[in-house]
Amino acid sequence: MNPVKLAIALVAVFALSVGASTAHAAGCFGPDDKKGEKPSPPKCPVMGESIDFSVKTDTKDGPVYFCCKDCIKKFKANPEKYAKKVAEQRKAVAAMPKAQVTCPVTGKPIDKKVFIEHNGEKVYFCCPDCAPKFKKDPKKYAAKLADSYTYQTKCPVMGGDIDPTTFTTLPDGRKVFYCCAGCDKPFLKDPAKYAAKLEAQGMKIDPEKIKAGGKKKDEHAGHDSHKGHGDHAGHDH
Repeated sequence: MNPVKLAIALVAVFALSVGASTAHAAGCFGPDDKKGEKPSPPKCPVMGESIDFSVKTDTKDGPVYFCCKDCIKKFKANPEKYAKKVAEQRKAVAAMPKAQVTCPVTGKPIDKKVFIEHNGEKVYFCCPDCAPKFKKDPKKYAAKLADSYTYQTKCPVMGGDIDPTTFTTLPDGRKVFYCCAGCDKPFLKDPAKYAAKLEAQGMKIDPEKIKAGGKKKDEHAGHDSHKGHGDHAGHDH
């Protein structure tokens, strides 16, 4: 065979071999591979709609979230009926970013200087007295620990990670967390501007009710984490 034709034939064989290998790889790690898929968002166990993290009921195993308050009544009337859907919701919620904001013993805001290691993760408390109580009987506080997190992990104003001790309590009792103390001013001045950012994190707000009154800013007095936030250094609103 002509040397040129032989070389061309060898190149063609090699190309086919590479193509076959690529196709095989695609079959193993391509469209059927679920590693790159985002986890399913949490759904209301009653209606199957997207949940609002502020609409919930507590159970012995932790909170269950719903899309609206009407679903809470239906769930409580027959919780066994929704057990499978609740399990699916908890699996989806577990895959989401979260931040612990309350003590599992007292329910008060945490002090990030007070914590213990539990099941490979840090569990924070409001004061040193609570840590031994939790450590002695963690099962007793398991449900409260599950309810001690917020899934609003980003500040709606600046987009930074929240400071669990810096928040505004809304008229309905819910809390909006910020990355630092100065962010409450622009939020309270124009809550509608930041509503979409909160809703993307599972928190729906009514801007008009917030502006209507009953607003107050809460700071966990005595925690050093508030020091240095007053001048809002490094943030340009």
